[in-house]
Amino acid sequence: MPKAVRDTSDTSDSGGTSDSGGARTPARTGTRTGTPTRKRTGKRTGTRQRVVAAGFLLPALLLLGALVVYPIGYSVRRSLLDRAGTSFVGLDNYLALVTDDSLRTAVRNNLVWLVVAPAVATALGLVFAVLTERVRWGTAFKLVVFMPMAISMLAAGIIFRLVYEQDPDRGIANAVWVGVHDTFAEASGFPRARPLPVHPLKAAGGGAFVTEEPVRAGEPVRLPLIGVAPGRMPEEARPAREPAADAGGPGRIAGTAWLDFTRGGGGRPNAVDPAELGLAGLRIEAVREGRVVATATAAADGTFTLPADRADGAVLRLPASNFREQYDGVEWLGPSLVTPAVIGAYVWMWAGFAMVLIGAGLAAVPRELLEAARVDGANEWQVFRRITVPLLAPVLAVVLVTLMINVLKVFDLVFVIAPGSAQDDANVLALQLYRSSFGTDADLGVGSAIAVVLLLLVVPVMAVNIRRMRRETRR
Repeated sequence: MPKAVRDTSDTSDSGGTSDSGGARTPARTGTRTGTPTRKRTGKRTGTRQRVVAAGFLLPALLLLGALVVYPIGYSVRRSLLDRAGTSFVGLDNYLALVTDDSLRTAVRNNLVWLVVAPAVATALGLVFAVLTERVRWGTAFKLVVFMPMAISMLAAGIIFRLVYEQDPDRGIANAVWVGVHDTFAEASGFPRARPLPVHPLKAAGGGAFVTEEPVRAGEPVRLPLIGVAPGRMPEEARPAREPAADAGGPGRIAGTAWLDFTRGGGGRPNAVDPAELGLAGLRIEAVREGRVVATATAAADGTFTLPADRADGAVLRLPASNFREQYDGVEWLGPSLVTPAVIGAYVWMWAGFAMVLIGAGLAAVPRELLEAARVDGANEWQVFRRITVPLLAPVLAVVLVTLMINVLKVFDLVFVIAPGSAQDDANVLALQLYRSSFGTDADLGVGSAIAVVLLLLVVPVMAVNIRRMRRETRR
């Protein structure tokens, strides 16, 4: 065979291909083909996505910078300047927080709020959420408890300002308190009652009154008093009757105790006039040598009788129990109780919020675990303490942290509920921030320092909450 004829079978691994003219072209592997093109395309796509994302985020970032970042920076800068904002004073405004009495009170009250209010609201929410699962009307109860959340802080403050009113006829808290007190302690019938100088009575010390002369059998006794408002007289009081010497029968000393006051004038002192009322229920004591030898109580028309064998020659005493001031309840908005009272209003509003969140977490608790614990002999308290609460720990943490952030900013309730006389005692940082920044003696340096302190107090709590949420997400 001629040598020009070559076997083409040995060209399969020659690393190239032949065209029709016998020219050999280099082979291209699949790993090299198109790689630079894909990289360039991927880079362009990633850049385009970042530009689009930045375009969407830009308005939000501008608003965040204008409404959050800039005010924070300005407040930090302003807190380092004096009242006029012209001279640098360093940390003097921050030192005022611990040297000024009102500012120290605000810091102390904020710590009380931070410890008490979130804990009480969360505990009540937990109790309500657990108990309402066991009753048919649980949904209605949850609605009632949650309803205060629909009320603004201002409206809630006005409501509780009336609830804590000192007058029992207006404030429901004192109305209930006085009702319970008077159930176990007899109320005074005639507070502030007293005799006139022309009356046959004189002060005996300790709020009591005695007759100037001993009483004698056969002589009527008159015990006139004034100082009782007609509207405060007992409902059973009737027009007084002039005492008679033979009233009550033989061997008795008779007398009348009445309100010696005629509305509109015209009455005579020491004489029973037709329009004057008897002091019904007034207690009278016959006293001889410092000992009480007989007692009596005035009837509806003011009349009373004493046995002559005991009272003859004794002086009559009207004990101080007749005249002590009536119990008007607790001074809820006084200096000592105003902060707990305002915290009570806050808990009333936010316990429903805690109950709803905890109830949602409770619905996700596996019932098999609860039933298994009961089968193993655990009682309801053990199930609640050992299983329910630990499983609800993440939800309880969310509620507690949220309320802690909220109470650091509380202002409305304190401003509305606390009266002017007790506002210094109920002061908190947010209220002091308002008073320092916008009051008659405004100091924007101190106000800015308070704002920065509030921010520093809120940031750690928020950081803990964010870290916990991220940890839950990774699970």
